[in-house]
Amino acid sequence: MRTWQVERRKRTRHLIELGGLVVKSGIVDLTGDDRAMIYGAMIWVAEKLKSDDGQRARTLWAEKGKEAFATEQKRAYDRSD
Repeated sequence: MRTWQVERRKRTRHLIELGGLVVKSGIVDLTGDDRAMIYGAMIWVAEKLKSDDGQRARTLWAEKGKEAFATEQKRAYDRSD
């Protein structure tokens, strides 16, 4: 496989994973799959990260994400028993 094909597949996988996070967060259902609203929310998040309060937001959001992943993993483990 050519280098550009490998890179393209890596990029595609990355984009699919990011899209999965958008769905997993519930934002798609909450917005009725309104792409303009979702994009606007993402722009708002980016602006927040660039602001003076950006580091605080990073810390809070990272912790919330880690907790959600841990909860999800625990539920999956509990179902496998």
